[in-house]
Amino acid sequence: MYTLFTDTDCDVTPEVANKYGYKLISMPYTINGVEIHPYVDFETFDYKAFYNKLRGGAIPTTSALPPAEYIRYFEPEFAKGNDILYVHFSAAMSATFNSLRLALEELYEKYPERKVTLIDTKGITLGSYNICLSIGEMAKNGATIEEIQKWADVEIDKTAFYFYVDDLKFFGKSGRVSGFSAFMGNMIGIKPIIFIDSDGKMKPKDKCRGRKQAMSKLLQYVIDLEENIKDHRVIIAHTDALKIAEEFGAMMKNKFGEDLNIEYIVVNPTAGSHCGPDCMGVTFHAKHR
Repeated sequence: MYTLFTDTDCDVTPEVANKYGYKLISMPYTINGVEIHPYVDFETFDYKAFYNKLRGGAIPTTSALPPAEYIRYFEPEFAKGNDILYVHFSAAMSATFNSLRLALEELYEKYPERKVTLIDTKGITLGSYNICLSIGEMAKNGATIEEIQKWADVEIDKTAFYFYVDDLKFFGKSGRVSGFSAFMGNMIGIKPIIFIDSDGKMKPKDKCRGRKQAMSKLLQYVIDLEENIKDHRVIIAHTDALKIAEEFGAMMKNKFGEDLNIEYIVVNPTAGSHCGPDCMGVTFHAKHR
């Protein structure tokens, strides 16, 4: 027996978690001096209110979970005799995984017969969400941890993450994108395109003047990289920019056909703290990232 876990940085909501049997680890953010744990301190993410606070000047921060929090999530499953399969956002993006390592060292001393298998989606938000759905479907159909791991070893690197940033100040302060400041310089009015590489790190890909050019560039990346795109889900995520996301979805369907399987989702607040409002991204099945 194993129990599925994921975290809120993968854009999994309680409804999605319940559908696939995931237990959900809440990744906190702090805004206006108050630390908030998604789906613990609120039931439904009021994304319009959150992103409007950012438009109004709020700059949220994020922080790692302490080891005790991971123990609180995992120990009840170990006590029941269950192993754990944890599908998580990129370990390259946060110090929280050092806390996880410390927690597991403590738990293994107490429960040496139990095991946690970690599947690193090497991403965050939309692409991680897509991977969580696929693994959730496999688990519901009775797949073993070994079968899921074998699938993940191939398919995670075929899950491409591309998005554009509307306001540079959020990413500029987050420090999450390698080489971002040097790449952008002091350019005003530029919307950078970011991708997540096969190491799970965000890197700048291109810079565009205006949203229309950014969307055209995103579409071209999809065209150049896609592999059997119509046989897989396409996820388009946004930070309170549904009309823009739907416009991009229409561009995708115009290119690949009206039967393209697109799902629109909202970026979770913890990840949204780093990219800010009015951003849009796409994840799709690709030859490579």
